[in-house]
Amino acid sequence: MAYKIDEKCTGCGACLPECPVNAISEGEPYMIDAEKCTDCGACVGTCPVGAISQKED
Repeated sequence: MAYKIDEKCTGCGACLPECPVNAISEGEPYMIDAEKCTDCGACVGTCPVGAISQKED
């Protein structure tokens, strides 16, 4: 199950360097490419506003 970034995202960029497969791209809000995401969860703990969670199918 891939991760997603919701509207709480402030665009701080803390998650970008944490993704080992570069699945996160800048935008409003930032986006996670579900096809690239390996479900490692490395980005989750770096988000200061808790905007990253597992995507529900």
